[in-house]
Amino acid sequence: MWIFYALLSAFFASLTAIFAKIGVKDINSDLATAIRTVVILILAWSITFFRGSITSIGTITKHTWLFLILSGIATGLSWLFYFRAIQLGDISKVAPIDKLSVALTIILAIVFLKEPISAKEIIGAGLIIGGSLVLIL
Repeated sequence: MWIFYALLSAFFASLTAIFAKIGVKDINSDLATAIRTVVILILAWSITFFRGSITSIGTITKHTWLFLILSGIATGLSWLFYFRAIQLGDISKVAPIDKLSVALTIILAIVFLKEPISAKEIIGAGLIIGGSLVLIL
């Protein structure tokens, strides 16, 4: 089932890039990111309330809070830089660079999470890096 959600994530991420490029055209990229963030905030909290997930908020540990906050900061910075990049450059060049995050995530998962890596993942990460270089050069 996770593959289905991952494919939906990729589909909506691609729509995000296209819609963002059009939306950021005539305004400051930081303002565009802030507007997008408010929409996401409303959507995420609406889903949380609708599904009843809010009831478990009191069980979240300090450790979990810390890493969710750090993740939020990283996401916010990623979005700010991404919106600025797509405002200044062609999305067909920015998106492949942005997708280098997949290869970087694999590397960071090995270093920080001690996840095992197979030859398949090494080759895949290498192909992502190589493909990104081909697209941007």
